[in-house]
Amino acid sequence: MKWADYCVSKLNLDEHGMIDSILYCEDMGDTLGSTFYEKNRNWMVQKVSNGNSFCSIKKNDNGSWNKIGDFTYKNGLFSWFIVPKNITRRKTFISYYHKEDQYFKEKFKALFDDLIVNKSVEDNDIDSDNSDGYIKQLIQKGYLADTTLLVVLIGKNTKHRMHIDWEISGALNVKVGEKYSGLLGIILPDHPDFGTEKATYNLMPARLADNFKSGYAVIRDWTDDRVKMQEYIELAFEQRTSNATERVNSRPQMQQNTN
Repeated sequence: MKWADYCVSKLNLDEHGMIDSILYCEDMGDTLGSTFYEKNRNWMVQKVSNGNSFCSIKKNDNGSWNKIGDFTYKNGLFSWFIVPKNITRRKTFISYYHKEDQYFKEKFKALFDDLIVNKSVEDNDIDSDNSDGYIKQLIQKGYLADTTLLVVLIGKNTKHRMHIDWEISGALNVKVGEKYSGLLGIILPDHPDFGTEKATYNLMPARLADNFKSGYAVIRDWTDDRVKMQEYIELAFEQRTSNATERVNSRPQMQQNTN
């Protein structure tokens, strides 16, 4: 069933809170068009005047799109169901415990892949038993070379994994890219702190905790909400500049897993 003529995944507002531009695809009836286009408010008004319809869409867990609700246009004003902003997609490395938290890594990609440029390592991409060699490969193979944000998925045992410590250390290295990466820790639903509004230092990777204490890193609970996740991403991205002097990377790198 056709949802609308045009399906909007992102939009921008002007200084008055009015729609400035949208990012949309066409609804083909049985499927959505694979190409997204950017158009301004005047184009939307013209289309509505011609009888065309708009709706808001969001991503599902499996990466497919789902309708949120319809746009309405009355007395020269649009009303709509909120979607993320149409802004630059941040180059993002996702750091996580592959054995236990792969589900949430895949879910993150499915829900938010159009909000980021994914620079993450997949299983068996890199093989190294020492931190210097591992980080060197991350840089040489392009994973961390221009990454602007490191997302750490914080599960029950994330703090014990040396490769996660190495990835955080590499992202905080000034020699990687144009400057340090921002740090965003996402507390997963199986973590003791989830839903408590707390972020316990000794229940997260120590290097991440150092930077959360200093004010460099951002820590938030997991959410499926695309608008909230984009806000978290942007806050962590901005703090890489605004809080650059609070970056902490002096801790010795882990030499082994601790569980």
